[in-house]
Amino acid sequence: MNIRLFAVIVVLACFILAGRVMAMASVTNEVKKTVDEVVRIVSDKEFKKSKNEKQKRKELKAAISAMFDYGEMTQRAMGGHWKELSDPEMKEITCLFETLLENSYANKIESYNNERIIYLKEITDEDYAEVKSKIVTSKRDEYAVNYRLMNKGGRWVVYDVVIEGVSLVSNYRTQFGKIISKQGYKELAKKLRSKSEEIKPL
Repeated sequence: MNIRLFAVIVVLACFILAGRVMAMASVTNEVKKTVDEVVRIVSDKEFKKSKNEKQKRKELKAAISAMFDYGEMTQRAMGGHWKELSDPEMKEITCLFETLLENSYANKIESYNNERIIYLKEITDEDYAEVKSKIVTSKRDEYAVNYRLMNKGGRWVVYDVVIEGVSLVSNYRTQFGKIISKQGYKELAKKLRSKSEEIKPL
């Protein structure tokens, strides 16, 4: 092979490899950036004051929404029942599920007490990736939290979270499926609406 041609191929291969490494690194960076922002908000002493509760919740909602793709999560949680819904029902269930996830996540993250968040590794497969992390408490208890992401229009978004081996989306899919099969979609919407109202709203 021509030496010059060989050199060009080597250089191109290096660029491709470097591009893949940068793409992989950016997945963890995107997750870390959002999680760091959420932690910053809940750790802010000013936000701990009751008068700033509304603003804190507003910022939490913005930070959480930047990472989670609620439409994708809802569709996956509905499974085969998604195609059975009308367009208005799709919009309704997505909105209800979004509210439930936001409120649940916010309420849990507000209990943050200087736990360490360690990012272990990431696995990428073209437009899909998984970022593995763990939370270490002051008592040295460890909890695995893995984020599953997909690339949408050049932006990595979370479509599922696996906590201690339990998939958030799969867990809801099982619950949703049972309710729809026995009582229908309207009952599911009613239960989601009721559940969201029980949780402190954002």
